[in-house]
Amino acid sequence: MNFNHETTKLDFVRHRKKFFTFSAVLISVGIILLSTLGLNLGIDFSSGTTMDVLADETVTEEEIADQFAAIGLEPDDITLAGDENDVGRAVFIGVLSQEETLEAQRHFEEVYGNVPTVSSVTPIVGQELAMNALISVLIAAVGIIIYVTIRFQLLYGLAAIIALFHDALFILAIFSIIQWEVNIPFIAAVLTIIGYSINDTIVTFDRIRENMKLEERVKTFEDVARVVNKSLIQTLARSINTVLTVVFAAGALLIFGGEAIRTFSLALVIGLVAGTYSSLFIAAQLWAVMKGRQLKKAKFNSKDVQESEA
Repeated sequence: MNFNHETTKLDFVRHRKKFFTFSAVLISVGIILLSTLGLNLGIDFSSGTTMDVLADETVTEEEIADQFAAIGLEPDDITLAGDENDVGRAVFIGVLSQEETLEAQRHFEEVYGNVPTVSSVTPIVGQELAMNALISVLIAAVGIIIYVTIRFQLLYGLAAIIALFHDALFILAIFSIIQWEVNIPFIAAVLTIIGYSINDTIVTFDRIRENMKLEERVKTFEDVARVVNKSLIQTLARSINTVLTVVFAAGALLIFGGEAIRTFSLALVIGLVAGTYSSLFIAAQLWAVMKGRQLKKAKFNSKDVQESEA
């Protein structure tokens, strides 16, 4: 896909209000959904027990459920894993007692000849993991705004961080709607998306900065808009080609990958699309608006100084 900025007439900045409105609606809906539906937090962030039952042959979810029922246990969720569906993963909301765990291990050792592996997360550990995940995202965001500010200017950093929060809220809203489990791989996907999105944004900002240097006269919002449009057209093909390549790879993981990476793959696909959109149509447009206001304010201040000197 190729775009010639000399011949292609695309005015992105002109439609900035449409982009802002679209994103504002999405974010508002996302906040409402998060406050009502909430997120389906996995045991990584709540509390519970996961038990992996290893069999020597293919098993079904019903078979695993019946075996647990035989010892008086009822898993909240059962999924299959392994190349031949020979692993049954049972998830219990709430931590199983030591007696229940030992009884389950003895039972499945007798049935399948293997002792199930058990991992438990207490409420305190779950809260710590959730807090650490939040801190990780915030540290990444602060680091990004510092880096972008040093490399470019504060206005670039502000625009970039707003675009990143836009991406994060969009992903959370989608997961709130579909109620897929939010776990540690989900946080890994969010951090991956933050890195990808800021990289795409920096490429766009770098082109804007170079084009600003080439312009002889940038004193009004119209001048800024012209530079931003030119820069977006120059980077549009690169952004689209890159995101399509990565989305195809992440989509293949989602379709053909195992249950363990399903959440990671879906979050990655959603975040890649949202990140590319925000880099092109949110971050660049926000910078154009803020830069235009800065130039306008500087013009008025200069005018005031000239009038006072006169």
